[in-house]
Amino acid sequence: MRERTYWTAMAVFLAIVAMWLMATGRGKAATKPAPPLAPEVSVIHVMGEDVATYREYPARTYARDLVEIRGRVDGYIDRRTFNIGADVRVGQVLYVLDERPYEAEVERAQAALAQANADIAQAEASLLKATQDVDRLEPLVKDEAAPKQDLDNAFAAHRAGEAAVAARKATMAANRAMLRTAELSLEYATIRAPIDGRVGDSLLQIGGLVTKTSAQPLTTIVPLDPVWVRFQVSEAELPLFERAHSGAVPIELILSDGTVHPHRGHIVNTLNSVNTKTGTMEVQAMFANPDHAVLPGEFARVRVRTAERTQALLVPQKAVQELQGQQSVLTLGPDDTVVARGVVTGDRVDQRWIVEQGLKPGELVIVDGLQKARPGARVTPRLYAGTTPPATGR
Repeated sequence: MRERTYWTAMAVFLAIVAMWLMATGRGKAATKPAPPLAPEVSVIHVMGEDVATYREYPARTYARDLVEIRGRVDGYIDRRTFNIGADVRVGQVLYVLDERPYEAEVERAQAALAQANADIAQAEASLLKATQDVDRLEPLVKDEAAPKQDLDNAFAAHRAGEAAVAARKATMAANRAMLRTAELSLEYATIRAPIDGRVGDSLLQIGGLVTKTSAQPLTTIVPLDPVWVRFQVSEAELPLFERAHSGAVPIELILSDGTVHPHRGHIVNTLNSVNTKTGTMEVQAMFANPDHAVLPGEFARVRVRTAERTQALLVPQKAVQELQGQQSVLTLGPDDTVVARGVVTGDRVDQRWIVEQGLKPGELVIVDGLQKARPGARVTPRLYAGTTPPATGR
């Protein structure tokens, strides 16, 4: 009895499972898979714009008139009067050497000059006496009241007196020069800034010996206003920079952090030959730098305005794909299908390329969602953020 009940229950269970399997099978057969959704992409309407075109070049700032501070006289440093890295003005005292030896030289030269003055006075007195003797003896000799020998002696004494005065005056000139030299040495014992600029590290400290023949400078001063930059341009671009040299082309300095220097510059000169290895030539430009924000040795970029374009077609840089040297963009065709289009780009304007060939005004170009768009597939277009709808709908 138990066995019959067991098999009856199993039969009922299997019947229920079979009915469930049949029901689920029919449900699956009746359900059709939903078609995949068209991926969303961001697009822009390509419209003509009037823009200015620029070119950028890597550049390096430098100080054209860097000055090395050296001693003109020998001596031990008694004082250093500047802070390292500070801005200094022309004529500002930087170092003071031990002045005592040079003060002594000045005093000795002054004494020698005073002695020379005294010697001149004595020689002039002797010359005056010789002149008086000649004046007194000439009428006496003429009247034969005095021997001619006495007159000859007086003439000889007069000539000797003139020579003595001349010699004393030459000695006085030499002593005056010696005094001037001693005064200059004393003046050079105080070392001053020859230009405005920023002073560097002091390579000799207080107590160090300064020698005028030393190969090592005491410090350096770099002028910071204006600041200079140098960069390389290809020989094909030389006509542009001939115009820029005349001041007709404005240039900007873009610093390493991406900020634009507030003062526009101008090209001052180009070097006199093209580098045969690189086919480039160095260009040097100058920028006002009154707040000393730009320092020599910084990496930067120079932006040069090259032309004015009317009704240029521009697309964001990220919309342009490049493969094996060929550039292309993805556009939208009929029914929002993706179409690949080969293009030729020109100059860059901020973060956009000017498209010279391959596009027409009013076409839709995909900017975001390129990885989801495939040529021939349909997509759902959305207006790219930061753009405005076109005047006429598509």
